[in-house]
This record gives sequence, C-alpha cells and structure tokens, in this order.
Amino acid sequence: MKRLHIYTGNLFGGIETLLISLAKEDILCPQMHGHFALCFEGRLANELRSLDAKVHILGNVKISRPWTVWRARQRLQQLLEREKFDVVICHSCWPQAVFGPVARANHLPLVFWCHDVPNGKHPLERLAKLVPPDLVIANSRYTQAAVPKLYPKSHSNVLHHPLATPCLGNDASIRQTLRTELNTPEDAIVIIQASRLERWKGQSMLLSALGQLRDIPGWICWVAGGVQRSHEAEYLQELEVQARELGIAERVRFLGQRADVPRLLAAADIHCQPNTGAEPFGVAFVQALYAGLPVVTTAMGGAVEIVDDSCGRLVAANDIKALSEVLASLISNPTERATLASGGKARADYLCNPQRQLNRLYSLLCRVVEQEAVA
Repeated sequence: MKRLHIYTGNLFGGIETLLISLAKEDILCPQMHGHFALCFEGRLANELRSLDAKVHILGNVKISRPWTVWRARQRLQQLLEREKFDVVICHSCWPQAVFGPVARANHLPLVFWCHDVPNGKHPLERLAKLVPPDLVIANSRYTQAAVPKLYPKSHSNVLHHPLATPCLGNDASIRQTLRTELNTPEDAIVIIQASRLERWKGQSMLLSALGQLRDIPGWICWVAGGVQRSHEAEYLQELEVQARELGIAERVRFLGQRADVPRLLAAADIHCQPNTGAEPFGVAFVQALYAGLPVVTTAMGGAVEIVDDSCGRLVAANDIKALSEVLASLISNPTERATLASGGKARADYLCNPQRQLNRLYSLLCRVVEQEAVA
C-alpha cells in the first residue's frame, strides 16, 4: 500500500514529530510505504530527507492568494498521476481544506488525521467541513470526542502516535556532555520542559512554581523551544522577565530551538509541562517516559490518557501551590523519582509501540481502501 501524507511543514511540533516517526519506523510494516507532500521547505523536510523518505514540495500556499492554491493543487494532481497512491492522509484542517478536493477528484480514499480538538467554528474548520473524509484518525480519545463537531457522519478511530525509544548510546556520556554544554552541574536536579513556546503549554506556570522553590538548592530548569512566530517571541521575553523577577534567572536556561530533544531528556531528571490548556495528545510526555523521566503535568486533555501514578504526577490546572509541592517532593526524593522512572518506558511502550501502532494503521487504511474499491 502506497500512502501520501500531506501537511504544511513550516513549523515544528507534535505533528512533525509524528511524521518523522512514521518515516523512521516504516520498515516495521513492509506492506505499506509512505510519501510526504509539504508546502514548505524547512526543518521537517530536511529531517525527512535525512531518513531517505520521499518528500514532495507542493509550494507555498496562502488561501488569501487563490493562484497559490491553484498552483499547489496542480502540483498535487501531477504527483497523484505519477505515483499512483492508494490512500491520501491530510494532517490538520488546512491541508484537508486545500488538498482534500484533489484527492476526491481522483477518487482516492481520503483520511483526515485529527491532531487538534475541533470546535467546528474556526474558518479553516468550516472550509475543511466541505471535504468529509472516508475515515478520521484521532490521536486520543479526548480528540475523538470532538470529531463530530467537524465530521458528524465520518467514522473515527483512535490511534496513538507510533513512537520508539531513541537509540542514543551511552546515557552517562550524553548526560555529562550536555550538562557541560549547558553550564549545569553534574549533581543538579534538572527539570525540563521541551515544547512549543505557546502560553497554554504552561512555561509561565512552571516558572511560578519554581519561584516558590528558590530557597531549595540543587535544581536547574531547562526550557527548550524556539521562536517560530511573532507572538512566541513576545512570550519568550515575558518568560525571561518573569524568571528575573522571581529571582531564579541564574537557574533557568532558555535553550531555544533544539533538534536533540531526546538527548536533552536523557540528561535531565524530571519532565514538567503544566499545561493551562489541554493537550490533544501529548507527544512530549511519551518522549519523556521513554527517556525514563517522571512526568509532571496538568490533569486535562490527552495527558490523562498517558500519565498515571506508575510514571508521573497530575496536578490541577493553574494550581501553582500544588505544582510546587509535587516538584519539591521529586527534587528532594531520589527514590520517588526512580520509582516513577521505572514505570515510564513500559507505559510509553504500551501506548505507542511502533510495531503495534503501524500494524493497526495498516489495518485501518486497508479497510478504507477496500471500501473505496467496492464503491
């Protein structure tokens, strides 16, 4: 089976991590093979190419400039005629609205991979509504519950992201190297958050909680995530000011955009991402569990499907006191950290084992292809 994944490719976050994982783990399911059609060159396209994935650039598109839409659709049409795909998968409403009609015109099975929680009201969602798919794949039960607001008549299935334990080599060597690079003592307890610089990701809440722990010695905080849009630059400046005002600036490292997040996780001790808005799924949590880190996050959204008492701690949204108490306990208690760390890899594998998830993806896509053939 030959599948085509369509996405924008101009940012980097959870969807991009999924696409890279699909390219990396494709060999586990030889019955199918994926190509990737992107609108933009950039980090995603480069990382996919480094894995020898087939990447096709459709060209920059702005819906406000109809000629760019027409041009990209023409390129997709040529690609579909040349490569003879069995199924097209659109990741998010934007490519579904722009490119879904081309797949439909070619009588190809169309799948919508739902990565965000839709409300059916956003302008892009209203456009995507005009192109109902044959199947919706939701990244969590939380996301799936909202799918009817977008596609009330489309069948949906939950498929957690296929993610594997990264092969990094000597963890002790990585820990020493990165801590030296980031001016972090070997014996420090490192609390890491690695995510997009979005307010709802909770970086500000993490700093507020750490501000209450400034008298506790021995901890350092790494905040990984680079500026990708203008509002993220403003938010980063606010976070830097906040750290100074809380008196913890010397203990917080703003690392910017990093392509080595698995290595950062391997060199840290605690993962904390206290969302103020719900994660549709939470790839960052799974990556941290694979790295053997206890995960601290907010009891909302997809996180409650990932984190349980075997591998982490859940706190109420916007409860800075509760968050600081949980972090204080983990900082001061290596036994508690080790206990939670020991459950992390098993939990991540249970949720996201790539062999199992790719086999399930193949099964779901086979049904869609067979139904289209019968129709």
